[in-house]
Amino acid sequence: MKKDSKIKPQLMETPVIAGFPSPAEQYVEAPLDLNELLVHRPAATFFVRAAGDSMLGAGIHPGDILVVDRSLQALDGSVVIAAVDNEFTVKYLRRDRNGVRLEAANRKYRPLLFSEGMELRLFGVVTAVIHQFVKNGK
Repeated sequence: MKKDSKIKPQLMETPVIAGFPSPAEQYVEAPLDLNELLVHRPAATFFVRAAGDSMLGAGIHPGDILVVDRSLQALDGSVVIAAVDNEFTVKYLRRDRNGVRLEAANRKYRPLLFSEGMELRLFGVVTAVIHQFVKNGK
């Protein structure tokens, strides 16, 4: 069966309550385009698949798709895609009077402090995470 890329899933008008069902949940608002919802600057946006468990506390699981915007300024506390000595990682960016460091959202990992000779390149700010409960329709 060929997929029709013009068909868009519908967005329900009322939010789903994490409790008892509401009869109002049956009303549909409009088609939902995930690009419109998640991609605000298409020319500056890319997607990357997460690996590892260092960002579990931030809701990023292995296999999740990260939406990354290269046009945003990475601020203290931003989740960023960075290259440290040419190795890519996703971490919290921390900037304070002691300098710059990258922190995991998992206590098993120590913060990455930068010393002279280390190279840090920021590639973008993570703006959303796509986490699937069921993979490939299974």
